[in-house]
Amino acid sequence: MALLCVLWILFMFHSRTEAGHNTTAGCAIIRPPRDGGIRYRGLTQEQIRSVQVLPVDYEIEYICRGNRVIVGPKVRKCLPNGTWTDLSQRSKCLLPCAKVWTSLENGHVVVLPPGPAVEGTMLHYSCQTGFIMEGRNSTHCTKLGKWDSPKPICRYDRHHTALGKKKLYIGALFPMSGGWPGGQACLPSAQMALDLVNKRTDILPDYELELIYYDSKCDPGVATKLLYDLLYTEPIKIVLMPGCSSVSTLVAEAARMWNLIVLSYGSSSPALSNRQRFPTFFRTHPSATLHNPTRVQLFLKWNWTKIATIQQTTEVFTSTLDDLEQRVKEAGIEISVRQSFLTDPAVAVKNLKRQDARIIVGLFYETEARKVFCEVFKEKLYGKKYVWFLIGWYADNWFKIKDPAINCTVEQMTEAVEGHVTTEIVMLNPEIVRGASNLTSEEFLAHLTSKLGGKNPEEIGGFQEAPLAYDAVWALALALNKTVGPLRAKGHRLEDFNYNNKDITSEIYHALNTSSFEGVSGHVVFDAQGSRMAWTLIEQLQGGSYKKIGYYDMTKGNKGNLSWFGNDSWIGSGPPADQTVVIEEFRFLSQKLFISVSVFAGLGILLGIVCLTFNIYNSNVRYIQNSQPYLNNMTAVGCMMALAAVFPLGIDGLHVPRSRFPVVCQFRLWLLGLGFSLAYGSMFTKIWWVHTVFTKKDEKKDKRKHLDPWKLYATVGVLLTIDIMSLMIWQIVDPLHITVEKFTREVPKGDLDVLIEPLLEHCSSEKMNTWLGVVYGYKGLLLLMGIFLAYETKSVSTEKINDHRAVGMAIYNVSVLCMITAPVTMILSSKQDASFAFASLAIVFSVYITLVVLFVPKMRRLITRGEWQSDQQETMKTGSSTNNNDEEKSRQLERENKELQKIIQEKEERVSELRSQLSERQALRSRRPPSSTTLNHSSPPLSTPHTDPKSLLPPPGYPLPTSDSHSLPPSFSNSSNLYQPDSKINRSNCHTRRLQLLYK
Repeated sequence: MALLCVLWILFMFHSRTEAGHNTTAGCAIIRPPRDGGIRYRGLTQEQIRSVQVLPVDYEIEYICRGNRVIVGPKVRKCLPNGTWTDLSQRSKCLLPCAKVWTSLENGHVVVLPPGPAVEGTMLHYSCQTGFIMEGRNSTHCTKLGKWDSPKPICRYDRHHTALGKKKLYIGALFPMSGGWPGGQACLPSAQMALDLVNKRTDILPDYELELIYYDSKCDPGVATKLLYDLLYTEPIKIVLMPGCSSVSTLVAEAARMWNLIVLSYGSSSPALSNRQRFPTFFRTHPSATLHNPTRVQLFLKWNWTKIATIQQTTEVFTSTLDDLEQRVKEAGIEISVRQSFLTDPAVAVKNLKRQDARIIVGLFYETEARKVFCEVFKEKLYGKKYVWFLIGWYADNWFKIKDPAINCTVEQMTEAVEGHVTTEIVMLNPEIVRGASNLTSEEFLAHLTSKLGGKNPEEIGGFQEAPLAYDAVWALALALNKTVGPLRAKGHRLEDFNYNNKDITSEIYHALNTSSFEGVSGHVVFDAQGSRMAWTLIEQLQGGSYKKIGYYDMTKGNKGNLSWFGNDSWIGSGPPADQTVVIEEFRFLSQKLFISVSVFAGLGILLGIVCLTFNIYNSNVRYIQNSQPYLNNMTAVGCMMALAAVFPLGIDGLHVPRSRFPVVCQFRLWLLGLGFSLAYGSMFTKIWWVHTVFTKKDEKKDKRKHLDPWKLYATVGVLLTIDIMSLMIWQIVDPLHITVEKFTREVPKGDLDVLIEPLLEHCSSEKMNTWLGVVYGYKGLLLLMGIFLAYETKSVSTEKINDHRAVGMAIYNVSVLCMITAPVTMILSSKQDASFAFASLAIVFSVYITLVVLFVPKMRRLITRGEWQSDQQETMKTGSSTNNNDEEKSRQLERENKELQKIIQEKEERVSELRSQLSERQALRSRRPPSSTTLNHSSPPLSTPHTDPKSLLPPPGYPLPTSDSHSLPPSFSNSSNLYQPDSKINRSNCHTRRLQLLYK
């Protein structure tokens, strides 16, 4: 409604001022074309009926009914002068004719008037040279939308020749537009080559090469239709020449069905180097993998054996990287890090930094290269420690171009890219050589620039690849020329080629495969996969500009030829290392600690020798005999063996070579194992016998003082045998060997590009944990049982083993130290000083305590009591055996008398206790009331049921008191006279039969 109001106001204003002014404020509505209408934008049908004038700048659009199309202006606009635009051109709605008539295979079509083919359009046809037209050369589009005559056909004229030469046709697809418009320069270059070849009298003198080409637009879909046209329309093409990689893949895979050779001039995809898939494919454009041999040569030149890669995830870069991985593997070089990204390289660059990448190969397009090096600057992945390898076909100032996709300045980018190396395929011969075409590379460029009309080469697609297209035509011409003779010998001719003739195809294939000539792009030669082998230019960015530092020529064989200028420049003193130099440094035991502990161990061994000598020397002394000296000797020997294990325990790679280190490991194991079995086994045997004998039932106590020494020795032997067998099985089944433990790398002081990796040698076996579990379990049970037995027998006293309490203390000591030391040393195994100190000092302390507890009290007793020598030893010293024997007997009797006096004192105390009990009973009896029967006071009280004398007798089998006068006190020497038969019993007298009770 608002627009309607505006229109009404304009209309009223126009009507009022029309008489007085020459200008108008709008345009009158015009009539629509025949069979069409007008679309008024923003107005309804009712509004259109009521409005006669439309405002300035208002636009109308013509529409047609049915399938008619607009010819002429489709949209008109109201001008300020009151007229519509383009009124001089009439808009019509006309019927179109079929578009297929507007193109002609092997010919040309002229459309009159130019524009769409509609009613009244006239088409004029003409055929290319060598073709004859069948049908009318013109046709007219009628009012019904039909052409008035059939479409003509241009057929190949087999009888047509130029200057008496037979024609050979080359089917080509040049991408004049699309993703890579390389045909803009490659097509003129190929035509230049054809003109020169056809003028030569020494190359195909009886033939003329002609190019039949189409625009593939670098689109596989378009190329499929054009390939069909090339194959199914005459003339027969002897060779196909596609352009970009995607089109070449399609053509080369299909060409094998028609026995056609395919020669490409602009395909770099590594996937095309597959002879099984593309058996007849050749290309003068080197594969993208041609950079890789150059890179490998540079790696070897600078002594790099470890590289990293980062790539954009596209097929061409993935294939190139797969080829690089295979080549570096053959050269003994490792790709340690392989990163990829799709659009954002930030994470990939961080991973390169984290994994210490130094020599980095980057495979990505130019736009992604700016993103990568912006992240490189942020991560500081540049400088004297790093070298980047990039593709050389970027623009020279690619890192200076402002890119909104990155947030780095030009100065930061320039700093990050400094010193990187590029490899670029040489597409123009750097040497001044006149090759097969008799043109130098400079002369070729001059001719091409002239043919292009003086246009700026940088604005023409494919100008860089133009020498490759030029040499492709020459490679084909020379190959065909080489086949003429062999084919004539077989009765064939090139003009006889058809899509079923494999012989001619085989000859052309062999000729191309052995091609070798100098072209404007360099030396032309193909490898086994049909790919061009060419030179590679090596450049380095120095001071913000690229400097040539060398060439690499792959045409000189597998090893190639590296031409080096020697002007490479580095930020540091030279090429950096390919990785952080890791210095392996073994950790050895502190020698001060080892010597200190060894001194203590040596003194302990000396103490053990003293104790062993003392025990053997005094083995006939009764006190020593009662301590089972042979078991004590085993304990001393076991302690010395355990102390001897301290020395191999502290020996490491500093003292012995690694080849002999397993012998040291075995010494540790055997000395410590057998020493423990001897020392602890003998003490365990003692405490076990004491516990076994003195915990028997009462009826067997009379046999408990009987001790068979061989049983003790047999017990120790069993324990020792178990250890020997287990160690032998361990050594045979899973012997100890040296293993090296690696620790976290350390950074040394200073600006050194090195890391120190500490290493520590261990004695280990394949199933070390299993063996240790068995040994620790068995030994742990012995230790726990020893603690239990020592606790149970702490209050037992026996003369047969008079030092079992000292043995119990030693067992406590050994058990506690072993139970603490075993797990702690396993935890501290990575700390050689702490582990050795804890284990060795535990051995030293336990041995010292054991020797002191077991042997020092014996020494002290013999020193204080003068009981050093046995009887035989004393006789040998004095020569008076009789006196000495009497003296020894006298001392022995004195000792026995002292012991008996103690026993008598105990019995007297017992007698006093019994007397008091008897007095209490008599007192209780006197308080009882008298019975009917008078008690006879003269009868002995022992005759009463309460005081039956039999009840006071000792139990059967109890030993009676001795009758020796020297063993009884005087008061008991005549005790039989104290009581007479039938005499009365008083408190001071006892019956003779009750005397036995005193010794209970």
